[in-house]
Amino acid sequence: MNQTAEQMTPIPMATPTYYVCIGASAGGLEAIETFFKHMPHDSGLAFVVVQHLSPDYKSLMAELLSKHTRMPVLRSEDGMRVNANHVYLIPPKKNLAIFHGTLLLTDQDPTRGVNLPIDIFMRSLAEDQGEKAIAIILSGTGSDGTRGIRAVKEQGGMIMVQSEESAKFDGMPKSAINTGLPDFVLPPEEMPRLLLSFV
Repeated sequence: MNQTAEQMTPIPMATPTYYVCIGASAGGLEAIETFFKHMPHDSGLAFVVVQHLSPDYKSLMAELLSKHTRMPVLRSEDGMRVNANHVYLIPPKKNLAIFHGTLLLTDQDPTRGVNLPIDIFMRSLAEDQGEKAIAIILSGTGSDGTRGIRAVKEQGGMIMVQSEESAKFDGMPKSAINTGLPDFVLPPEEMPRLLLSFV
């Protein structure tokens, strides 16, 4: 089988210029797909998608997202280095954090009540990357991400939130918008253009 030159050239592993955390819950998949459809594959950014997944759900997210972006879409593994122009997904039943640009996975503790994986990751991203952190909140119920964006903002990072009217479930966006912290509130298809002009 002849591989094209493009397939053979490995993607250079580079340190991202910015680290983008995308937090989503109910109704978020559509918004995530729309976002990546409009996001160029060579922006120099890294993307970590933290979506609420039901523990017994076999996530097809990697396969689904790969149809909408030319960036490699990877399920996060413990100790994985975050590279530019890659998309990393949180696995089911896990919490995700980042330290020195490397992903750390821990088991969710079902005895501790409500788990807030978006807050957990965004707080660690804020501490690890400071003003190179970008937090995006998309469709979802509840308020996960609200504490996370506060941490990102305190460290000088940037916040984008999906506009309520464009979200299937506006609980998470509304909670984030009510903090008064978001730099931009807009539908997911408009986020990439703004993101690129910001960086």
